Amino acid sequence: MAKRERVMRMSVEQPLWRALTAYRVLTMLYAVGLFATAYEDFARPWVAVAYYAVLGAWTLATLPRVANAARCTKRFLAADLTVAITGILLTPVADAHERVQAGGPTLPSIWTAGAVLAFAVKGGWRWAALASSLVAVANLVERGTPARDTVHNVILVCIASIAIGYVVEVARASERTLARALEIEAATRERERLARDIHDSVLQVLAMVQRRGAVIGGEAAELGRMAGEQEVALRTLVSGGLVPVSRVSEDAAEGAVVRSVDEEPPQSGPVDLRALLAPYAGAKVSLAEPGAPVPLDPVAAREVAAAVGAALDNVRRHAGEQARAWILVEDEPDEVIVTVRDDGPGIPQGRLAQAEGEGRLGVALSIRGRLRDLGGSAELVSVPGQGTEVELKVPKDVTDARGKAEQR
Repeated sequence: MAKRERVMRMSVEQPLWRALTAYRVLTMLYAVGLFATAYEDFARPWVAVAYYAVLGAWTLATLPRVANAARCTKRFLAADLTVAITGILLTPVADAHERVQAGGPTLPSIWTAGAVLAFAVKGGWRWAALASSLVAVANLVERGTPARDTVHNVILVCIASIAIGYVVEVARASERTLARALEIEAATRERERLARDIHDSVLQVLAMVQRRGAVIGGEAAELGRMAGEQEVALRTLVSGGLVPVSRVSEDAAEGAVVRSVDEEPPQSGPVDLRALLAPYAGAKVSLAEPGAPVPLDPVAAREVAAAVGAALDNVRRHAGEQARAWILVEDEPDEVIVTVRDDGPGIPQGRLAQAEGEGRLGVALSIRGRLRDLGGSAELVSVPGQGTEVELKVPKDVTDARGKAEQR
């Protein structure tokens, strides 16, 4: 079946870039508004007008630069901070000396904080500390003396930017950890799926060759011994498996990346589960099914049919060739129930846990694993001397049930 790679990108810092974009525009308008209300108080208003013309053009032209970390380069950050610091140092030239000494706002006003925050979001708290320090020096030079309000504003910007930078670093580390966890989960699910398929085919063939070789003897016994060794090695590989190295985005600004392999959608509509279970019926296997179709999601129907096949294989292997089995299909309003029962000797208490510990994952993966991935369940009831019953339940809305299972 065709495969495709699904890429999931996660980024908690992207909303910060959008907020920063809006902040720069709003604070530019605020700074211009402050100047307009105090135009007559400026000693050289034409200097302020020229600066605000540059500031407005720069802010609007560089909006794409603060859309994400990829476009927000070091060169841009340096130029952006230069515009802010230049405005601070031009304030004594444009404004009246009395207003400057009285603690009047600088030309860029709170727009300067946007330049510092860009450093924080891009490079973390260390970059924020550097940018806020340069702004602090410019404010002290502009005022001439370390007045209380100036120191207060400088400390506020410094603490806020460093805090945001630290939060961004923690968020990025969390994204990488989450990406790794999700990829491990995806790899584990894929390994379990392969293990089920291998158990349903290759492992059973190897086990059969081993048993028949031991019965026939001679060269066949040696072939059976080799098949047994390969069965053990394959079970060990399936049980352990390999988890690929987690992939992260080439551009950290785009967030962590998780890649997983999906099967292409095989069919668009539901299929009749009865058609997939019909081949299992035979002289020793009775199938009881509703008279009407039992529609089910194609993936769910195949998995249920495979789980039924695995249960019947266990009947043949453990209950003997003469054991009889019965398959009962029940179409409930919200779920489909398939019961597989046999008249064999049953399973001794504790045998399933022992088999799973030895790497024999027939019930754990071929039956329970398939139903768990669909949001369903598989219950096994066995009484020594009275046979075994496997009850498979799968919800009809597989997509919704699978989403709830993953959330849990």
